Amino acid sequence: MSIKVLLVDDHAVLLSGLTMLINSQADMMVIGTASNAIEAYEAVMRLQPDVVMMDISMAGENGLSATYRIKQALPQVEILILTMFDDHDLLFNALKAGATGYMLKTAQELDVTNAIRTVYRGEVYLYQNAAKELIAEFLDKVNKGTHLFEVSSLTPRENDIISRIAKGYSNKEIGETLYLSVKTVEAHKSKIMEKLQLRTRQKLVSYAFKHGLLHFD
Repeated sequence: MSIKVLLVDDHAVLLSGLTMLINSQADMMVIGTASNAIEAYEAVMRLQPDVVMMDISMAGENGLSATYRIKQALPQVEILILTMFDDHDLLFNALKAGATGYMLKTAQELDVTNAIRTVYRGEVYLYQNAAKELIAEFLDKVNKGTHLFEVSSLTPRENDIISRIAKGYSNKEIGETLYLSVKTVEAHKSKIMEKLQLRTRQKLVSYAFKHGLLHFD
């Protein structure tokens, strides 16, 4: 029986190339594609794939948030993150969201197919040297007696807002989920950026990833 794969990425050329590669394998096939998180969730519910290959950076809701929602609905679906970001904080948050694999878009074709087979078996797949570097970094922090994540002065409400910003939600969407006006959300965001001494939304997102503020609940 073939491994049923769903591809999620907003680059049509990449989707085409991955589809050709996967369909050339005797033991796997692409059963669908999606270009954003909403399409991905709907496709997973409809098609029930074995493995989802998920990009992180997409317009709107990002791949990590989509990963969490899919795993909450269908825990048996394995999710393999395929991204251009060689970043340990993103890797940690991907695993926290429920992904069972994390690999780079620069990977060789053989690595891609091996990764699909690995996560399909329920095993964790990490790109070359990632596990070794993560363990070394973790031990270094433990030996120094430091916390894994910096403790900030953010209030619980501010934590909620920065988490949703990092997931790709707009100010309007954040307001609707937290029952706040857009103006209030913007005021909170300004206060957060002032506290953290950050100047752009992108730096705010990077801070959230780096300090473990991307909450999946």
